[in-house]
Amino acid sequence: MTERVTLITGASAGIGAELARVFAANGHRVAISGRREDRLAALANEITASGKAAPIVIPCDLEQAGATDQVAAALSAAGVEVEYIVNNAGFGLFGPSNKLDRAAQLGMIAVNVQALTDLSLRFSDSVIRHRGGILNVASVAGFLPGPGMAVYYASKAYVLSFTEALRGELAPYGVRVTALCPGPVPSEFQTRAGIKPGIDSAVLNVSPVDVAKEAYRGLMANRRAVLPGFGVKMVPFLLRFFPRGFILAAVGRLQLGKR
Repeated sequence: MTERVTLITGASAGIGAELARVFAANGHRVAISGRREDRLAALANEITASGKAAPIVIPCDLEQAGATDQVAAALSAAGVEVEYIVNNAGFGLFGPSNKLDRAAQLGMIAVNVQALTDLSLRFSDSVIRHRGGILNVASVAGFLPGPGMAVYYASKAYVLSFTEALRGELAPYGVRVTALCPGPVPSEFQTRAGIKPGIDSAVLNVSPVDVAKEAYRGLMANRRAVLPGFGVKMVPFLLRFFPRGFILAAVGRLQLGKR
């Protein structure tokens, strides 16, 4: 029988690294991808030293053309099939969209949207065959318009919508599909995005470890969405009571406060 693996993208730091630890701790052999080979190797050594199956390390940058082909080739060379997909790789950029670098923003779409979609579709037959699952990392931002991070918020709205629809399509095959929607998480994401922590970080903050644990439990329970922390869970509920224009203005003021 072909060995099954859990593919986790963006695993070199933050939530992705914690997800790799959680899946490995629960008996999954993981295939971890990310831009920084040294960090992936260190994580793989840590997991192996704990007595778990040696991870497959796939260094690649999903922003680059052909990266998903590289992931698929590495898995094929290892002789494994994907049982679970964790599309965690993604990044944001802070600032008005007309002021930010256009190529960088298109790169955000390449990672947050295109690569996630590609991997979800590319390995869907394998996931169906093994009755596995797909965990797509969206964000609480996916519920909101995001002046000051327009492309990032829009990319996460896509992830949320795509994941919910994919869930409906794959449910008849016994496949779990879950969207993970964290709020601000203390990680390298903020540094790369150029964000200064604001009041939302204080109110909605949940550690990467706790996010990963809740995400794993949610996927295994086949929950539609996982919103880690009480504050994050309240956001979709509260949005029902306010006009969209009010939300747009409020998010804009909050974002401007991070400058």
